[in-house]
Amino acid sequence: MNRGFYIILSAQFFSSLADNVLLFAAIAQLKNLAAPSWQIPVLQQFFVFAFIMLAPFVGAFSDALPKGRVMFISNSIKIVGCTAMLLGVHPLFAYGFVGIGAALYSPAKYGILTECLPSHRLVWANGWMEGLTVAAIILGAILGGLLMGHRVDEQVIQQLSQLNFNGGIDTAPEFGIFITLWLYFLAALLNYFIPKLLIEHKLTKRTPGFLLADFWQSFLLLWKDPLGQVSLAVTSLFWGAGTSLRFIILAWSAVALKFDLEQATQLTALVAVGLAIGSVIAAKAVPLEHAVKVLPLGIAMGLVVLGMVLVTKWWVAVLMLIVIGSLAGSFLIPMNALLQHRGHQLMGSGHSIAVQNFNENLSIILMLGAYALMIDAGFSINTIVIVFGLFVSITMSLLTRRHGHDQDQD
Repeated sequence: MNRGFYIILSAQFFSSLADNVLLFAAIAQLKNLAAPSWQIPVLQQFFVFAFIMLAPFVGAFSDALPKGRVMFISNSIKIVGCTAMLLGVHPLFAYGFVGIGAALYSPAKYGILTECLPSHRLVWANGWMEGLTVAAIILGAILGGLLMGHRVDEQVIQQLSQLNFNGGIDTAPEFGIFITLWLYFLAALLNYFIPKLLIEHKLTKRTPGFLLADFWQSFLLLWKDPLGQVSLAVTSLFWGAGTSLRFIILAWSAVALKFDLEQATQLTALVAVGLAIGSVIAAKAVPLEHAVKVLPLGIAMGLVVLGMVLVTKWWVAVLMLIVIGSLAGSFLIPMNALLQHRGHQLMGSGHSIAVQNFNENLSIILMLGAYALMIDAGFSINTIVIVFGLFVSITMSLLTRRHGHDQDQD
């Protein structure tokens, strides 16, 4: 499976890279359209909405077909959404359509790991998967910032304007979307060459009612399982908090460090650098059976976030954001592996990851919604940072206490 595993990793890297470049291109498009500032976090809500609405169906879809084929179909949908944005469809709606492809893609990309690797290699495989995903986030932030920067407007766009046919590309965001389109094409090409694996969870029925009932059964099964419950709660909190933090950093760096959009975009990559460091440490040091012991790191992450309100120098911000990312990666990777392992034991891997996506993206929508409401209400960015950091620490404290209590009862 060596060759197939590397193809899976490569496809995930380019698909994730495209997702992240497109996010910043869409943000720049909103700014060009003079959209209200609250629409920026709402942009991500449109993206993850499909994860929630399609959750009862994407797991069954992922388990009903070879997962490489599912990933190919998913990237094809992303290509359509990216093309729509390039042709002038509002970024909220076009990025939301890309989210449909991402919702289909996620159960397949994680589920295929449980099908091609033994359980004792899942933390290792997740370390590679998340490590490359984080690398895509880092490069996506850097590339996205560069493509949205003034140099593209001053050089590339001017040169394109001199051509008889420039494809209608007149701005830096449009050029960024065009580059993203080719990244999705490359990811789809790699998906096509993923080796076919056996279908592990064939459904007896495929009616909407049966799929909804099947999803609900899987949902309850994971939440009632003690290890599934804690890992599901932690990963949901992480993705809600992590996604919100990305947008908070954009606003915070403009106030605390006087950064422009290009600099702020690249600053978000530092959390991903830390996440990569934490992922490597966790992959090497935390075996699957000890995954729950990393929960206190989530409390520490929230406390470090509180320190952002004191930062006024860029080099301090660099160190702090890397530390935040390292703490996050150290508890995310073991929790992800534990959740996949329990889900694979209790149901089809695609089903369990669809439940995971439903919970994680519901958390993203709720936390981004709270962030957008605070912006609309006129909260200062430092107040938002404090609320965010306290919420993460308190919630992780409750989860740690609850899990410790459950262990005492066993």
